[in-house]
Amino acid sequence: MNNPNLLSPSVLCFVGDAVYGLLVREKLAEINRPSGELHKLSVRLVNAVSQAKAYKLIEPYLTEKEIAVFKRGRNFHTSSTPKSATSGEYHTATGLECLFGFLHLSKETDRIKEIFNIIWEENQNEA
Repeated sequence: MNNPNLLSPSVLCFVGDAVYGLLVREKLAEINRPSGELHKLSVRLVNAVSQAKAYKLIEPYLTEKEIAVFKRGRNFHTSSTPKSATSGEYHTATGLECLFGFLHLSKETDRIKEIFNIIWEENQNEA
């Protein structure tokens, strides 16, 4: 992708959802537990409520550009909200996914790892 700035928030979220889920799964694989247990942990960490909390952790470390990308995703109109999250949590999670998608498509691998490590360190007690 030449310019992720030109992609819609829905596309960035689509990619970011996969990126975020993969990052969680890679970290969980390091703890070497049965796959069923790893799946349950993954579901606990990759959902709107957890992702909204994750955004609050990284917000102070984001650049102006990253916050702008997050807001594009957060403000993107979605047709539904899961029962397990409030509308605010869902939109915040969507913004987080948008940010991870944008960074991935911008080839900002080191920045993704830096941001995700802040989230992971806080979630160690979940794993």
